[in-house]
Amino acid sequence: MTIKLVVGTVLLAVGACAGFAQAETIDGSRPNIVLVMTDDQGMGDLSCMGNEVVKTPHIDHFYKQSTRFTDFQVSPTCAPTRAAIMSGRAPFKNGVTHTIMQRERMAPSTFTMPQALQSAGYKTGIFGKWHLGDEDAYLPGSRGFDEVLIHGSGGIGQVPLGDFPTNKENLYFDNVLLHNDTIVQTKGFCTDLFFHSGLAWIKKQHQSGNPYFAYISLNAPHAPLVAAEKYTRRFTELGYDNGTAGRYGMIENIDDNFGRLMEKLDEWKALNNTLVIFMTDNGATHLSGKLNGKRVRHFNFNMKGGKNSPNEGGSHVPAFWYWKGVLGEGVDIDALTAHIDLYPTFCDLAGAKLPDNVQEFDGRSMVPLLKNPKAAWANRELFFHCGRWPIGKRDEFKFHKCAVRTDRWRFVNNTQLYDISADPNETTDVAESHPEVISQLRTSYDQWWSSLPPLMVNEDLPRVAPADQPLAIRYYKQLEAKGIPDWVPDDI
Repeated sequence: MTIKLVVGTVLLAVGACAGFAQAETIDGSRPNIVLVMTDDQGMGDLSCMGNEVVKTPHIDHFYKQSTRFTDFQVSPTCAPTRAAIMSGRAPFKNGVTHTIMQRERMAPSTFTMPQALQSAGYKTGIFGKWHLGDEDAYLPGSRGFDEVLIHGSGGIGQVPLGDFPTNKENLYFDNVLLHNDTIVQTKGFCTDLFFHSGLAWIKKQHQSGNPYFAYISLNAPHAPLVAAEKYTRRFTELGYDNGTAGRYGMIENIDDNFGRLMEKLDEWKALNNTLVIFMTDNGATHLSGKLNGKRVRHFNFNMKGGKNSPNEGGSHVPAFWYWKGVLGEGVDIDALTAHIDLYPTFCDLAGAKLPDNVQEFDGRSMVPLLKNPKAAWANRELFFHCGRWPIGKRDEFKFHKCAVRTDRWRFVNNTQLYDISADPNETTDVAESHPEVISQLRTSYDQWWSSLPPLMVNEDLPRVAPADQPLAIRYYKQLEAKGIPDWVPDDI
């Protein structure tokens, strides 16, 4: 038995080293990139991360094959994370300080990551949630995407905040969506549709030989917590409340669709030149529910906080990267990385040349870590703020729901300090015993905060009435002119 284990370990090490030996040549190698990002799904919402209720066998298998960034950080809410990915810099620097109230609109001055990939000859497609502005100039078709299939605002059915008027009645089935320049009526469950549409588009690019970036940006498992009965039945039979059953059902549906994605990429012999990433946009929601009538806490990877929290549970998310034969399998990279790093990383992989006036990045390329998981990675300071302050109250909320994160420390709300290296669950505040750390991180945070106001271009804008939302106006205009056509994605 001992000999077998040693041999197995050696073979695993050889396989990993072989993969990373090929990774030495990845700069400018122009892989296809498939980024799958779910909405409001936390570290604890996968069975590979320890959840004993929800079952995610396909993502679990992907996890085992992947290079995993074990300390990957995003913003505590969804629009800010999306702005950081698209810009390579802190979301507030793009004007995105909220998820509503026109403060989710990404500044027009931002040269986006898909624009950079387009300049390198990539085809680009988004399928699902955009959430960075619904006016024409802000929509993804104007921000670097060749193919677009999205809902409006921050979620399907959020009609007062900007989604299409009829979606308030559909609750994730048979939704009205924007396909390129046309509003269309779709059939089926939204997650199934976004994956299928993404796959159909990927197939076209694969057959044409085009390098591509496919952004499958799901709105699930964001509320409303709705899934087909075949996905919720197991949880209701166990005795869980409808909300828990709906949310976990959505996650298991995501898992099935993700498994199909990987199956098709393999069938098309596309995996050798395709980087596939699974991640989530912020921490978990609905962290409690009822089991047989009694209140229970849902598994959250033992982290403090969830979505819209300045603690680890708000920003520490899964990040699994797979590139067949190039990246090592089952390899953990512990360096502190973040959403702002994706843009420079993708540009390095694609060989994209950026314009001279591109915005200054806060992120750094992760390519050195992809080449060598133990590569030198300088300590850094990442800044978090949940935003969402009332109109005109920004300065009063400077220290409200904020944090600074380094390799070792998490400094929360200007008072609490946690040694993440020894206490990842943030159980013990050690601020009193480390005044020098507090002083340094306060100074850094003050400097960061002072740099932001000129870039917060969406502050103090008026609320938009439901009838005046851009996609509502567009919907009724098209309905009167030519109606809302039925739409079905191509076969795969």
